[in-house]
Amino acid sequence: MVNENEKDIIDEKTDKKDETAPKETVKEEKPKKAAAKTPKESKDSKDSKAAAPKSKKAAAKESAEKETVARVPARLGVQFKTQIAPELMKRFNYKSVMQIPKLEKVVVNVGCGDAKENAKVIDSVIKDLSIITGQQAVATTAKHSVANFKLREGTKVGVKVTLRGEIMYEFLDRLFNLALPRQRDFRGINVNAFDGRGNYALGIREQLIFPEIEYDKIDKIRGMDIVIVTTAKTDEEARELLTLMGAPFAKT
Repeated sequence: MVNENEKDIIDEKTDKKDETAPKETVKEEKPKKAAAKTPKESKDSKDSKAAAPKSKKAAAKESAEKETVARVPARLGVQFKTQIAPELMKRFNYKSVMQIPKLEKVVVNVGCGDAKENAKVIDSVIKDLSIITGQQAVATTAKHSVANFKLREGTKVGVKVTLRGEIMYEFLDRLFNLALPRQRDFRGINVNAFDGRGNYALGIREQLIFPEIEYDKIDKIRGMDIVIVTTAKTDEEARELLTLMGAPFAKT
């Protein structure tokens, strides 16, 4: 039998052993820090982002910027700024540069009366006029209904295009120097076709005079009206402006 004193001594020894025994420490796992990227890895990541596919708007904007950068200025526009404008200022004794007449716009119009019966005619005319001018043409519609002509309001009856800026100068350059001289028995355009306010109207019988049009690909020979709108206040100033630009006026 074990005495109570001996039992107490044994209990004290076991407690001391428990205290002296090494305690198991639980290490808390700390979150690992992301390794710092080397300059080479950061460069590769940037390149991968740059190589990502661009949106349609960004791609269209970039292509438009490239076109504007690569576009060569119109020869007639450069000639107007360097030679024609100083010559006009000298002849008419203008006090300010703003008084010099200049081109505002060129309107090309084609009437299609047979489009009432065949709607596909409008598409072919739009295609031809867009090729000639270098700008997308639009269809014009009837503003009123006319019973005698079997015409309803809103029916497509023609095609037009309005040219400004560089495209306007390029078109006039081709018109004066290439297209008009190709007409049969051409002796010059009418000198008196001004409207009294500095605007000139010109009629063409067939679109084949333009070198862009191929004879085998047209459905019908069509004429067109060309209106040249200027800022000139008188016909004399407008006539002098167009003459210096190379308009082949008939000699009277």
